[in-house]
Amino acid sequence: MSAKEGMRSTGMMAMSPAEIYLEMIARLEQGAEAVMATIVATKGSTPQVTGAKMVIFDDGSFIGTVGGGCVEADIWAEAREVMRSGRAGFYHFNLSDDYDKSEGMVCGGQMDVFIEKWTLDN
Repeated sequence: MSAKEGMRSTGMMAMSPAEIYLEMIARLEQGAEAVMATIVATKGSTPQVTGAKMVIFDDGSFIGTVGGGCVEADIWAEAREVMRSGRAGFYHFNLSDDYDKSEGMVCGGQMDVFIEKWTLDN
């Protein structure tokens, strides 16, 4: 299954950072596993700003957004690997591309994203 096929939203409206944390903690208390992706730096045109967050759960659902489209699918895929390995890390995403080769990431900017697994001990 591809990242795009596995991604599914919880169907919630836009959430504030506080709402994202509260929902994540509620799901962790119910036994879910969670990984948080946070945009830590941007350069040029990007779909989201520094501080934007997305939480990906072990069932593939997610809350929040880090931009949508292909970059969000790529971040979702990296987050699934962080969930598997438990190793947090910084990831760089280049949103520049030739239109002929484009897969939806043509904003022209760059984003650095920190992805970390969360537990109730964090």
